[in-house]
Amino acid sequence: MIQIKEVQTKQDLKDFVKFPFKLYKDNPYWVPSIIKEEIRSFNKKNDIFKSVSVQLLLAYKNNKIVGRVACSINWSEVNDLHKPKVRFGWLDMIDDLEVTKALLNAVTNFGKKHNMQYMEGPMGFSNMDKAGMLTEGFDYIATMIGLYNLPYYPEHMIKLGLKPEAEWVEYKIDIDSFQEDKINHISNIVAQRYGVKNLNFKTIKELMPYVDEMFALLNKTYADLQSFVPIEPFQVEHYKKKYLSFIHPDFISCVMDKHNKMIAFAITMPSFSRAFQKANGKLFPFGFWHILQAMKKNNHVEYYLIGVDPEYRNKGVTALIFKEIYNCFKKHNITFIETNPMLEENTKIQQLWKNLSPEIHKRRKTFRLDF
Repeated sequence: MIQIKEVQTKQDLKDFVKFPFKLYKDNPYWVPSIIKEEIRSFNKKNDIFKSVSVQLLLAYKNNKIVGRVACSINWSEVNDLHKPKVRFGWLDMIDDLEVTKALLNAVTNFGKKHNMQYMEGPMGFSNMDKAGMLTEGFDYIATMIGLYNLPYYPEHMIKLGLKPEAEWVEYKIDIDSFQEDKINHISNIVAQRYGVKNLNFKTIKELMPYVDEMFALLNKTYADLQSFVPIEPFQVEHYKKKYLSFIHPDFISCVMDKHNKMIAFAITMPSFSRAFQKANGKLFPFGFWHILQAMKKNNHVEYYLIGVDPEYRNKGVTALIFKEIYNCFKKHNITFIETNPMLEENTKIQQLWKNLSPEIHKRRKTFRLDF
């Protein structure tokens, strides 16, 4: 018999966070989180929970943990976008359909309790969290902010009557596909025509005054997507703390207009996936060392965020971004780039890569069930 229990104690929360470490032990493609950071992210004192209701659940079979799931309701999404949806995320389970069914039934009950009409997942508390169940690309290592799951996960969703909802693609790009002369030529023309220029940073301290402007631009960039939930100021503070320590200023490119207003930016990062695998959930005593090594010596970079002011779409301003990041990649001996998940419906962003011979190597989906 399968029992579903709510996470209530500190030990329960540790069990919730550590369950995937047992499930994916020795799996070469799964990338573990940092345990203390993951536990801290569920602290109800975090400002993220000002607009989100959450319930964490564990599944037991024969007194052994066999699955987990987080139920959440983003009230900004419900009230502002009029989507009566309960999200499910942090879904992991053994290959037992009855376990998955019990976990999703608990999500349904949580949703009905709050008068929601359907559930969708996997997804986090906001659109800045990991989302989408892997449906293709199971033999590629996960990115730092990408979910990994085994092939039976989406099979369980279909068998239990859930329907695919949103779909993401991820690209792998060889740096040799960058046409340096063409990019330089276009960037020079665009700079002269529109009076725009690159802005580079030597330190994270120099970057900090511009971070809020980046997130504001991100909201403008994706505002026309039907699934986008605006990023709120307190969420920006959360992601500053969570990710800025991993970002090297060389890997950030910004474009400013003649009034010194940001109109485009891109944030890339050396891949930390192998380093996080070696750290195995702990920064001490050697986890930090593996991360520092990944910063210094790496041939693989991940595209984390990119934003373009709608007024400057299709005007070539991304050529200025590509020029700077290409020079950065050559400097740091980067040979290939991996994008993070991009919604398949977001053709405007996907068009940015069309001249770089992109290869789709992963696909992922969220799944929906109406009550």
